[in-house]
Amino acid sequence: MANVPKIGKAVYKGPSIVKEIIYGVALGLAAGGLWKMHHWNNQRRTREFYDLLEKGDISVVVEDE
Repeated sequence: MANVPKIGKAVYKGPSIVKEIIYGVALGLAAGGLWKMHHWNNQRRTREFYDLLEKGDISVVVEDE
């Protein structure tokens, strides 16, 4: 029994601060990029709407029948 090798136990060393910061920055940039794409899409749709309105292709007034 004296020569039985010991099995190492996994020791939790706590969070790695550098990894946590990198993960946070990556998630922040991804979320920010998605938000900006959403914002640009809304801007484009609004600009197209006002361009069509100005050209007279569409109207916001209901026509009488």
